[in-house]
Amino acid sequence: MLQLKVGLVGIGKLGTAMMKHWIKTNIKIGIYHPNVEKAQCFAEKFPNSYCLTESALRQLDVLILALPAVSVIPFVSSIYEPNSPSHPLLINMATALDTKKIKGKFPALTVFGVKYMGHSKDLMEQGNGLFITEAPLPKDIEELYRELGEIKIDTEQALSEVNKLATYLAIKAAIDIEREFAKRGFPPEYVKRALTSLAPEVIRGYCEGNLGHFAQEIVKEIKGED
Repeated sequence: MLQLKVGLVGIGKLGTAMMKHWIKTNIKIGIYHPNVEKAQCFAEKFPNSYCLTESALRQLDVLILALPAVSVIPFVSSIYEPNSPSHPLLINMATALDTKKIKGKFPALTVFGVKYMGHSKDLMEQGNGLFITEAPLPKDIEELYRELGEIKIDTEQALSEVNKLATYLAIKAAIDIEREFAKRGFPPEYVKRALTSLAPEVIRGYCEGNLGHFAQEIVKEIKGED
């Protein structure tokens, strides 16, 4: 059982997805939000959580920052006390914020970047996520994230490139479907079904290797196989 005092700041989609799976392990997670009512409502959904005051944040061992990139440094600034003898170890999960920027701004703090590769909805529904960090994590923190999936050591730049490229190609595919269906005069509900059901499930089937015969023939055609 994890012995660290762990806090979570950020109760949006990513924070919720992580809590959904941490609840299965009964790992205690303190929840902080400047709006106390929102923190209480969130904590009520997860029996393994409890609300944190701002002063209690400084007593934690680990503080997970599941915040938007633009909010991370302002938040850390708001709780950082230069003369304090100790601060929690910080986990930066903001994809678009290089962890080196936080370290440069707050050299006295210990900060690790742990970035989720993928969409928070997938983590919520499937679990088994993939997390990228540039340096080996302390054992207890690694244990915390192992409950959510796999941890891989790589650069934050590589993560950003993967996310950007996958997003670009996915949007391009969606636009191609819209344009081609419009050219052929298909009604809007067919376009919506293709984008929200057909295409995503075909991609999932391709990745998992369980496409039907019809789709397998299309794969061969595209790859130029006999």
